[in-house]
Amino acid sequence: MPNIASAKKRVRTTAKRSKINHSRLSRIRTATRKVEEALVAGDYKAAQAALKAAEPEIMRGVSKGVTHKNSASRKVSRLTKRVAKLKA
Repeated sequence: MPNIASAKKRVRTTAKRSKINHSRLSRIRTATRKVEEALVAGDYKAAQAALKAAEPEIMRGVSKGVTHKNSASRKVSRLTKRVAKLKA
């Protein structure tokens, strides 16, 4: 346990940020899962709507520093490709 005031504050700040980051990751996973579920169901309209909602959520994770830019772009690209394949 830290004794110095700045170290105590750092512990509090880290705990708070971890909670926020965990929440953001959870939102990204939920949005991605909704797209996956629509794809499995074979519902193009639902998949397209879910993707439209998921893409900003994933990219928001990038801007907030939760995920890496290339990783998020790859995820969006793969989901987009799968939704387009469902239409064809």
